[in-house]
Amino acid sequence: MADNGRRVAVISLGGTIAMTTQTDVGATPTMSASDLVAAVPGLADTGISVDVHDFRRLPGASLAVADLLDLASYVEKLDVHGVVITQGTDTIEESAYLLDLVTSRDVPIVVTGAMRNASMAGADGPANVLAAIRVAASEDVRGAGCVVVFAEEIHAARWVRKTHATSPTAFTSYPGPIGYVAEDRVRITARPTLPSLAIDLRNASSPAHTTIYTVSLGDDGTLLNALGDRAQGLVIAAFGAGHVPVACVSVLSDLAKRMPVVLATRTGSGPVLQRTYGFPGSESDLLERGLISGSTLDPVKARVLLQLLLMAGADTNQIIHAFSTV
Repeated sequence: MADNGRRVAVISLGGTIAMTTQTDVGATPTMSASDLVAAVPGLADTGISVDVHDFRRLPGASLAVADLLDLASYVEKLDVHGVVITQGTDTIEESAYLLDLVTSRDVPIVVTGAMRNASMAGADGPANVLAAIRVAASEDVRGAGCVVVFAEEIHAARWVRKTHATSPTAFTSYPGPIGYVAEDRVRITARPTLPSLAIDLRNASSPAHTTIYTVSLGDDGTLLNALGDRAQGLVIAAFGAGHVPVACVSVLSDLAKRMPVVLATRTGSGPVLQRTYGFPGSESDLLERGLISGSTLDPVKARVLLQLLLMAGADTNQIIHAFSTV
């Protein structure tokens, strides 16, 4: 392979991009990182040197926080110009944001995957890997934080979401991609303002039990109340800009005295408001009762941040401060 001075590491975690259909039971992870790279047409023409690393071979749904923290430590030690991580799409929005929070180098970290496995017509894995390698090798991406590259779009880890179960264009973000790849060129059109937030997990405890509770029409708080004896932290996926049924208010007020309870919007984009509404169960009412604003983080990202903060031993004031910076 030609060498233009740029070296990129491709690290495989498994997932659909590494799957083939071997039996009647469906697709399973069978491909190594070398297999993935070998299947990319035109890679040799880029002049980018590629190192391959097999790190895990798991479906995205089976990855754990511990796997990703091990990966972050592994990435920090690599002597390369950029890193591409291939994994299952089920958890890309969570793993990319976790890596964004715990890695400190300016080296671009790019997460990608595939919606169609390698045995299917129109498999999108090779194109996504090629685009991701180009992005990881680009000087323009340095300092942009961890990004997700899919369908030749570049998304900031903080905003990216999987919004379709099967479409090759499943990944979107609000307010939109920060760039794209066209005619072999990486183009950054918007650079996100990175929060002054880095979580040091060198002395982390075991993962805390945190979860997301989605409020729904007619919710009376019974199931929400049952979480109090099981969880150490909770994210509420609330209606609209941070609202819940009035029957949930007393339960949430009690839970907020016992653990950090983060208020996020189940809409997936836009902020939790502060003082627009004043009815019982409104955002101002809940924040007054001790809930913590998730700001513009969607519930999935809010849970990742809360999980890491608890593992790092953060107290309530530190958690409030961390969420105020996102």
